Amino acid sequence: MKKTNIQAYIQVYRTRLIRSFHYKFEVYGNVLMQAIIMLAGTFFWRALFGSATKVQGVTVDMMLTYTVVSSMISILLTTNVERRITQSVMKGTIAIDMMRPINIFGTFLAEDLAGVTGLIFQNLIPVFVIGSLVAGLPKPASLASFWWFLLSLFMGFWINWLLAAVFGMIAFWAIDMDALIQVKKHLIRLLSGSIIPLWFFPDWLRSVLEYLPFAYLYQLPLNIYIGKYTTETLVKGLEVQLLWFVLLAVLFLFLQKRVTGKVMVQGG
Repeated sequence: MKKTNIQAYIQVYRTRLIRSFHYKFEVYGNVLMQAIIMLAGTFFWRALFGSATKVQGVTVDMMLTYTVVSSMISILLTTNVERRITQSVMKGTIAIDMMRPINIFGTFLAEDLAGVTGLIFQNLIPVFVIGSLVAGLPKPASLASFWWFLLSLFMGFWINWLLAAVFGMIAFWAIDMDALIQVKKHLIRLLSGSIIPLWFFPDWLRSVLEYLPFAYLYQLPLNIYIGKYTTETLVKGLEVQLLWFVLLAVLFLFLQKRVTGKVMVQGG
């Protein structure tokens, strides 16, 4: 990548980051929504556990930590690449965007990275504070668990972004993506362990989901954070997570080449 391109991406990042601090009403709304979800989750898990010491090998304190950290992860996995692709296609500016000196998908990535950076200060920190007050300080199981969690979360971020980018490319054929984006968003939250841990799912369904990429966005990092793993499951989980990253990266590069050729030949 040329130095001038890197500087261009940095400028895109800076511009998007500055803009992200202007939408205060949206920020307050998101924090309120996450606070309500955490409060509801806290009541639910406390009621479910009742007087039980453990359920499915976890304590109520572990589940409360799970709930708070899940809300924080959902903030870090926020992407806008699907909508940016859809908007560019619908407006008919995609051909012009692709002829610019910097890669259009690199621009979308820089924008999403800036958006997440802004959300760390605007949403994640308030959610952490509120979650600590409502459900207790979400401490990791150990220092080692925390570092493995960060590695898994890092991989999960890239899997999530690649999924979003690949999914967004459907817009080159489907055009209107709003309904599909909403379906994808809620499907991922349901099947990733974000709301309900996968260990509460039927065995046959959990076995299937463990080989899909969704579980590696939330379930694996959360399992690591609360200490619900063995060396064997940790290694296997990270291997599958890495495999999904590679597969999605290859698919993304392939589709990027296809859609670029399609736009350049047909003009958008």
